[in-house]
Amino acid sequence: MAISELACIYSALILHEDEVTVTEDKINALIKAAGVNVEPFWPRLFAKALSNANIASLICNVGVGGPAPAAGGAAPAGGAAPASTVAPAEEKKKGEGKREESEESDDDMGFGLFD
Repeated sequence: MAISELACIYSALILHEDEVTVTEDKINALIKAAGVNVEPFWPRLFAKALSNANIASLICNVGVGGPAPAAGGAAPAGGAAPASTVAPAEEKKKGEGKREESEESDDDMGFGLFD
């Protein structure tokens, strides 16, 4: 991260901790007191972005991703599912001879089920 961004983030966190409204002027005052040179658009950008945000909830939800994927995952985009995702019922239909051939071909390529 750039120093300018970090200075604005830390300033916003300090203001929030002191229960002071985050504004461009207050961010600039803290940055000036710290002796950091910041491009002039960063404090305005952060103040505007945080004006209607609940900073406490942002802090508590850092690193929280979106909804969990469905069980089993989705098929890869742009193609059919790989052979390893074949249902067990389909494998039984193929017969034992076919299964041994596919296992051998996987081993020949340098990867297998337990590698």
